[in-house]
Amino acid sequence: MSDTKVYLLDGGSLVLDGYHVFWNRGPGGEVRFPVYSILIEHAEGRFLIDTGYDYDHVMKVLPFEKPIQEKHQTIPGALALLGLEPKDIDVVVNSHFHFDHCGGNKYFPHAKKICHRSEVPQACNPQPFEHLGYSDLSFSAEAAEARGATAQLLEGTTRANSTFEGIDGDADLARGVKLISTPGHSIGHYSLLVEFPKRKPIMFTIDAAYTQKSLETLCQASFHIDPVAGVNSMRRVKKLAEDHGAELMYSHDMDNFKTYRTGTQFYG
Repeated sequence: MSDTKVYLLDGGSLVLDGYHVFWNRGPGGEVRFPVYSILIEHAEGRFLIDTGYDYDHVMKVLPFEKPIQEKHQTIPGALALLGLEPKDIDVVVNSHFHFDHCGGNKYFPHAKKICHRSEVPQACNPQPFEHLGYSDLSFSAEAAEARGATAQLLEGTTRANSTFEGIDGDADLARGVKLISTPGHSIGHYSLLVEFPKRKPIMFTIDAAYTQKSLETLCQASFHIDPVAGVNSMRRVKKLAEDHGAELMYSHDMDNFKTYRTGTQFYG
């Protein structure tokens, strides 16, 4: 793993109304959008950024989001396409703990886990308008206990093996791999900048900007905790991408996602 490689693990898709994707702007109507995780193979280890959604959870709690997810789009299935198993992942980083970014955490009890220091407390006690966002608590025994949702925990999940190292501000995950603090969508949201030896960097907006249109118009999704911070984070992502000459990749943009390399293809 001497050269950095980035794999996008296709996690299926969900549906939201256009007024949720583009807050107070629309147009309305169903928008089907992709969900994916980011696997970084690096000289310092294998890093997984986000773990997608759990189909059963979505069907139970948010069936109106109409999940489509085949076996190869689960986290174990997506890793298997690469000849890997969950035990091969060294570090799991969650950009935030909305259900479509942490549904597969339960498969990684052995891995080191990293998030913003405010995210687990927020999942334990979310604002009233955040309850559906923070509805899958299978990633953390602490959060599940705080919310009376221990039935969500996979057998064998304990506080010890679901404890996170909390960080704050920008942070170097590995050489050339930087977590970029972009609060607003959630209290401790992170975007991601990855540099490569042989190609231009990639700036993953993650949920700071769902789509290219979101970033170009500074129109965030309706699911947020601080819209002013969210707009400032969008401006920061744009500026950093320009400063680094980075390619921008968006979290929930189906048109762009169709052009991304997935499965066994990689960036590097």
